[in-house]
Amino acid sequence: MKLENLTPAKGSVKNRKRIARGEGSGRGGTATRGMNGAASRSGYHHKIGFEGGQMPLQRRLPKFGFKNPTRVEYQPVNVSALQALSEALGKAELGLEDMVEARLASKTDLVKVLGNGELTAALTITADAFSKTAVSKIEAAGGKAIVTED
Repeated sequence: MKLENLTPAKGSVKNRKRIARGEGSGRGGTATRGMNGAASRSGYHHKIGFEGGQMPLQRRLPKFGFKNPTRVEYQPVNVSALQALSEALGKAELGLEDMVEARLASKTDLVKVLGNGELTAALTITADAFSKTAVSKIEAAGGKAIVTED
Protein backbone atom coordinates (compact mmCIF):
# COMPACT_ATOMS: atom_id res chain seq x y z
CA MET A 1 0.00 0.00 0.00
CA LYS A 2 1.33 3.39 -1.01
CA LEU A 3 -0.02 6.92 -0.58
CA GLU A 4 -0.53 7.35 -4.32
CA ASN A 5 -2.70 4.22 -4.43
CA LEU A 6 -5.16 5.35 -1.74
CA THR A 7 -8.67 6.28 -2.87
CA PRO A 8 -11.75 7.32 -0.88
CA ALA A 9 -14.41 4.71 -0.14
CA LYS A 10 -16.89 4.09 -2.94
CA GLY A 11 -19.85 6.49 -2.67
CA SER A 12 -18.23 8.74 -0.07
CA VAL A 13 -17.17 11.50 -2.47
CA LYS A 14 -19.77 13.25 -4.64
CA ASN A 15 -19.32 15.99 -7.20
CA ARG A 16 -21.01 19.28 -6.34
CA LYS A 17 -23.86 20.59 -8.47
CA ARG A 18 -22.40 22.93 -11.10
CA ILE A 19 -25.19 25.48 -11.41
CA ALA A 20 -25.49 28.02 -14.28
CA ARG A 21 -23.01 26.31 -16.59
CA GLY A 22 -25.13 26.12 -19.72
CA GLU A 23 -28.27 24.39 -20.91
CA GLY A 24 -26.51 21.06 -21.43
CA SER A 25 -25.81 20.74 -17.71
CA GLY A 26 -29.53 20.58 -16.93
CA ARG A 27 -29.11 23.46 -14.50
CA GLY A 28 -28.58 26.37 -16.87
CA GLY A 29 -31.00 29.16 -17.77
CA THR A 30 -32.57 30.21 -14.51
CA ALA A 31 -29.91 28.34 -12.51
CA THR A 32 -32.50 26.65 -10.23
CA ARG A 33 -33.78 30.05 -9.06
CA GLY A 34 -37.13 29.98 -10.84
CA MET A 35 -38.54 32.50 -13.30
CA ASN A 36 -39.75 35.57 -11.41
CA GLY A 37 -39.60 37.29 -8.04
CA ALA A 38 -36.90 38.79 -5.84
CA ALA A 39 -35.33 35.38 -5.16
CA SER A 40 -34.52 34.98 -8.86
CA ARG A 41 -32.48 38.19 -8.99
CA SER A 42 -28.90 38.90 -7.98
CA GLY A 43 -28.34 40.59 -4.64
CA TYR A 44 -31.42 38.99 -3.10
CA HIS A 45 -31.19 38.39 0.64
CA HIS A 46 -34.11 37.44 2.86
CA LYS A 47 -34.36 38.23 6.55
CA ILE A 48 -33.64 35.56 9.14
CA GLY A 49 -36.86 33.72 9.92
CA PHE A 50 -38.54 34.80 6.66
CA GLU A 51 -41.01 32.13 5.57
CA GLY A 52 -42.03 33.36 2.14
CA GLY A 53 -44.75 35.75 3.34
CA GLN A 54 -46.28 33.24 5.76
CA MET A 55 -46.51 34.54 9.33
CA PRO A 56 -43.10 33.60 10.78
CA LEU A 57 -42.81 31.24 13.73
CA GLN A 58 -41.47 33.91 16.08
CA ARG A 59 -44.64 35.97 15.42
CA ARG A 60 -47.07 33.03 15.51
CA LEU A 61 -46.04 31.93 19.01
CA PRO A 62 -47.32 33.96 21.98
CA LYS A 63 -45.00 35.91 24.22
CA PHE A 64 -44.97 34.91 27.87
CA GLY A 65 -43.01 35.44 31.09
CA PHE A 66 -41.14 38.32 32.58
CA LYS A 67 -37.41 38.94 33.09
CA ASN A 68 -36.79 41.19 36.05
CA PRO A 69 -33.92 43.53 35.09
CA THR A 70 -33.05 44.25 38.74
CA ARG A 71 -32.94 40.58 39.86
CA VAL A 72 -29.95 39.68 42.04
CA GLU A 73 -28.73 36.14 41.35
CA TYR A 74 -26.91 34.28 44.12
CA GLN A 75 -24.75 31.15 43.99
CA PRO A 76 -26.18 28.80 46.66
CA VAL A 77 -23.80 27.10 49.11
CA ASN A 78 -25.18 24.75 51.75
CA VAL A 79 -24.12 24.62 55.39
CA SER A 80 -23.12 20.95 54.93
CA ALA A 81 -20.63 21.95 52.20
CA LEU A 82 -19.12 24.58 54.49
CA GLN A 83 -18.82 21.98 57.28
CA ALA A 84 -16.89 19.68 54.93
CA LEU A 85 -14.76 22.59 53.68
CA SER A 86 -13.80 23.67 57.22
CA GLU A 87 -12.81 20.07 58.05
CA ALA A 88 -10.73 19.82 54.86
CA LEU A 89 -8.95 23.15 55.40
CA GLY A 90 -8.81 22.93 59.20
CA LYS A 91 -10.17 26.49 59.53
CA ALA A 92 -12.87 27.93 61.76
CA GLU A 93 -13.24 31.10 59.68
CA LEU A 94 -14.49 30.73 56.09
CA GLY A 95 -14.73 33.59 53.61
CA LEU A 96 -15.56 34.05 49.95
CA GLU A 97 -11.93 33.35 48.97
CA ASP A 98 -12.09 29.90 50.58
CA MET A 99 -15.32 29.08 48.73
CA VAL A 100 -13.79 30.21 45.42
CA GLU A 101 -10.68 28.12 46.09
CA ALA A 102 -12.85 25.06 46.81
CA ARG A 103 -14.86 25.77 43.60
CA LEU A 104 -18.13 26.22 45.44
CA ALA A 105 -18.44 29.60 43.69
CA SER A 106 -16.56 31.75 41.21
CA LYS A 107 -14.92 35.13 41.87
CA THR A 108 -17.75 37.12 40.34
CA ASP A 109 -20.59 35.23 42.08
CA LEU A 110 -22.63 36.56 44.96
CA VAL A 111 -22.81 33.74 47.51
CA LYS A 112 -25.85 32.90 49.62
CA VAL A 113 -25.49 30.33 52.40
CA LEU A 114 -28.47 27.98 52.69
CA GLY A 115 -29.39 25.83 55.69
CA ASN A 116 -29.35 22.37 54.11
CA GLY A 117 -27.36 19.84 56.15
CA GLU A 118 -25.88 19.63 59.63
CA LEU A 119 -23.32 21.92 61.21
CA THR A 120 -21.32 20.67 64.18
CA ALA A 121 -18.32 23.04 64.33
CA ALA A 122 -18.49 26.66 65.49
CA LEU A 123 -17.72 28.50 62.25
CA THR A 124 -17.42 32.18 61.41
CA ILE A 125 -18.74 32.45 57.85
CA THR A 126 -18.54 35.53 55.64
CA ALA A 127 -20.91 35.62 52.64
CA ASP A 128 -23.12 37.99 50.64
CA ALA A 129 -26.40 36.62 52.06
CA PHE A 130 -27.76 33.99 54.44
CA SER A 131 -31.08 32.20 54.73
CA LYS A 132 -32.86 32.25 58.11
CA THR A 133 -32.31 28.51 58.64
CA ALA A 134 -28.59 28.89 57.84
CA VAL A 135 -28.21 31.70 60.38
CA SER A 136 -30.05 29.70 63.05
CA LYS A 137 -27.90 26.59 62.42
CA ILE A 138 -24.65 28.57 62.44
CA GLU A 139 -25.57 30.37 65.68
CA ALA A 140 -26.85 27.15 67.30
CA ALA A 141 -23.42 25.59 66.66
CA GLY A 142 -21.77 28.62 68.33
CA GLY A 143 -20.61 30.36 65.16
CA LYS A 144 -21.19 33.72 63.45
CA ALA A 145 -22.81 34.69 60.13
CA ILE A 146 -21.22 37.85 58.74
CA VAL A 147 -22.82 39.59 55.74
CA THR A 148 -20.33 41.38 53.45
CA GLU A 149 -21.09 45.02 52.69
CA ASP A 150 -20.57 46.07 49.07
